[in-house]
Amino acid sequence: MLRGRNRSLVRARNLRAALPALEFFAGSGLAAEAMKPFFRAVWANDICEKKAATYRANHPREVLRVGGIEQVRGGDLPDAALAWASFPCQDLSLAGNLGGIDSPRSGLVWQWLRVLDEMHHRPPVVVAENVLGLVSAAGGANYRDVHEAIAARGYRVGAVLLDAVRFVPQSRPRVFVIGVDERVRADELECESPLWCHPEAIRRAADRVHRFVWWNLPEPRSMTSALSDIIDHSAPTDPEPKARHNLSLIPPGHRARMLKAVNGKPTAFPGYKRTRSGRQVLELRFDDIAGCLRTPRGGSSRQALVLYRQGRFSTRLLTVREAARLMGVRDSYRIVGAYNDGYKAMGDAVAVPVVRHLTRFLLAPLAKRAARLRA
Repeated sequence: MLRGRNRSLVRARNLRAALPALEFFAGSGLAAEAMKPFFRAVWANDICEKKAATYRANHPREVLRVGGIEQVRGGDLPDAALAWASFPCQDLSLAGNLGGIDSPRSGLVWQWLRVLDEMHHRPPVVVAENVLGLVSAAGGANYRDVHEAIAARGYRVGAVLLDAVRFVPQSRPRVFVIGVDERVRADELECESPLWCHPEAIRRAADRVHRFVWWNLPEPRSMTSALSDIIDHSAPTDPEPKARHNLSLIPPGHRARMLKAVNGKPTAFPGYKRTRSGRQVLELRFDDIAGCLRTPRGGSSRQALVLYRQGRFSTRLLTVREAARLMGVRDSYRIVGAYNDGYKAMGDAVAVPVVRHLTRFLLAPLAKRAARLRA
């Protein structure tokens, strides 16, 4: 077992061996956390000071620059093996306005590409991450525009869809657009036809572009944890009047399923408040899996829990640490700020085990082959 100085030496050796990476729209640093030990962030950027506090609490402080990407100049950036961009999703999400890839927020992806154009050497591997709407909305036109723009810069490009539910008890499908320098050849990392990570939405989007790469990504093992495994049953619950009100919002059909599901054991039912036929309701899930975490812009955007314990029902919001666990974040990861700050830091991020799987089996091998090409 490693102790003290030996553990520090191993960490230092791993850091030196890791390839340099740039992290755009870095948020709370979960992509950087996930890509260890294969990559180390040498530069990162985000506009949110509150998320930056969490990033700096867990990663080297000097790496992160806070400010809009419009002010970033590519010529000032260090060379890197990979550029990661989790660009804003508001204009592509079903929960947003579906304004499209040229709208003010999601359109910041073009600023990312502008920065890459200004660099002395573009990174040989690039990744753009976003919601399912990137490939499903507008008949795939949003994806087509991003794909062709990356390809025009000398990359071979393809996309995969990974759902966090394969790793953690949260339904969170995300699209990862991956490009590699067209001079890099790694046949074993590509395949000739779609795999498990290329569902119908990806296949339809692929039909609209030229030279789509079907990335060869091994399927992960089945997820073994459940929402009830990560719930803190000692966390304070809502006062009785508020709990009664929340319980009264549960639709009759959901209430019947909830009553049938309880069996004397501590049980958790996650849900969101929604408006149906002009009336607010609390709709629940019954598969021991949380719904997709969101950023807390209102009461309906924060995920509620109905808990059953010792013969009674209670309600409360997810705690920040529970939200972090749903993102696959280690409990020692420091989350800074008030409740909404921490919830936003997690709800507006990437799931750690998803990015780790992608990094281990695809991004790191691609970057290593590109490094050998440049040597």
